[in-house]
Amino acid sequence: MTAIHTPVAPRIRISAPQLGPEVENLVLEVLRSGHLAQGPMVGRFEALCTEMAGTAHAIAVANGTVALDAALAVLEIGPRQEVITSPFTFAATINAILRSGASVRFADIREDFTIDPDSVAALIGPRTAAIMPVHLYGLPADMHALMSLASAHGLAIVEDAAQAHAADVDGRRVGSFGVGCFSFYATKNVTSGEGGCITTDDSMLAERLRALRNQGMRSRYDYAMIGQNWRMTDVAAAIAIPQMQHLDEIVRTRRRNAALLRSLIGNDSEVTTPRVPEGRGHVWHQYTILLEPGIDRDRVAASMSSEGVDTGVYYPGLVWDHEAYRNHPNVHRDDTPLARECTARCLSLPVHPGLSTYDLERVAEALDHALLAS
Repeated sequence: MTAIHTPVAPRIRISAPQLGPEVENLVLEVLRSGHLAQGPMVGRFEALCTEMAGTAHAIAVANGTVALDAALAVLEIGPRQEVITSPFTFAATINAILRSGASVRFADIREDFTIDPDSVAALIGPRTAAIMPVHLYGLPADMHALMSLASAHGLAIVEDAAQAHAADVDGRRVGSFGVGCFSFYATKNVTSGEGGCITTDDSMLAERLRALRNQGMRSRYDYAMIGQNWRMTDVAAAIAIPQMQHLDEIVRTRRRNAALLRSLIGNDSEVTTPRVPEGRGHVWHQYTILLEPGIDRDRVAASMSSEGVDTGVYYPGLVWDHEAYRNHPNVHRDDTPLARECTARCLSLPVHPGLSTYDLERVAEALDHALLAS
């Protein structure tokens, strides 16, 4: 008797880069050209980044962390100064500030997961040099309020836009409010594997950034400063270029998927779905829900995983909770109760463009089953 095998539905990943023939062809073009390091492809990539951010300049670098390092360096932020940022973020944010020699102050977040300008205002003091908002999950921070604070106190703005390609506030793209720092890591909305860029309208800053990433050279063997090797390769740029050319489509698909998830999850009393404040354009790097207090998040995630649906926890603790920062002399453990609460309740669901309507229905169904069992 022949056994009948029921097809197993493919696992739904929390992220899945969408790379097709266009990427393969462009990478092959680079490999066959023999020009693998920073070259013409990086120039093409930078032009697309200026279009993405609506800025005069984009400077490609090796990764998003380098972008933050370089931004702080050219703004001359360092020892005996403070930078205010969010505690609800990836470690790259705090690492860059600490490497600069500056101290870190942490403002609380709002219910939309982005930094609270009122909390920022309360921390501004004589040593404050910059505000570093994190456009978390693809949602811009309240840049109008933050820009007002920066203007009133003479502060720099460094935007951690690692997750927010093409996000906007009232039509103005992130990365154009201050010095914008983007990541093109493998899980981002647009990926080059590893890569980053810095966006600015300031021609002098742009010139210094280009020298800084290239061992301090303005032109070959003309050293203007002590620099770094922070260059992007043409191979990495070639991976990203076709995606950047389809960025509007990528954003539309993520927004459609987020809207469908919201309708499928509905008004479940055990879940708070993400809200998008008026005037802010979310690009849905992650679709992050909050579970009601008392629900076992690990159990929910394990249940969903058993049904073939991956989830993510971004982030399971405040950034300064970790050993590397807990007793660091330049880390101020400011009181951020809402951020602390979110670390215990947040759960991210798949929302990437590779998902079909059926996949999103599976995500919602697996969540429903997990909540019933919790």
